[in-house]
Amino acid sequence: MSLSVISIGQLSRQTGVNIETIRYYEKIALLPPPARTQGGYRQYGEPHARRLRFIRRGRDLGFSIESIRALLSLAEQPDLPCGDADRMVASHLEEVDRKIADLILLRDELRLMMNCCGQVVAECQIIGSLTAATPQAPSPDES
Repeated sequence: MSLSVISIGQLSRQTGVNIETIRYYEKIALLPPPARTQGGYRQYGEPHARRLRFIRRGRDLGFSIESIRALLSLAEQPDLPCGDADRMVASHLEEVDRKIADLILLRDELRLMMNCCGQVVAECQIIGSLTAATPQAPSPDES
């Protein structure tokens, strides 16, 4: 198998990851530094593309950079049990479920605002609710 060398632009097109993002991932050591030509141009290989696809898929699923770093570390140790990965995914799933619940509440509030609107801005419940004072969190002695 021949080792094909590609430029950062080609890597970007193959993986769908922006060039600046690729450079950022290198800077934070999420993507290993590529070899360089005598002129200083980056030269990537298939291992870079595979790793970048892994990172992109993780980001698409909402994992943080640090979670992806941990998952990459696990992926480099294929003989280990996958309990850590399972726990990370379970924790992330709980967070996603919380966000969904928050979004459902937000949607319901926006629908309520939309259905309560008057005919003119002076009577508009949407404008009124946005200009009303933000509710304060209860003080520690009230909870």
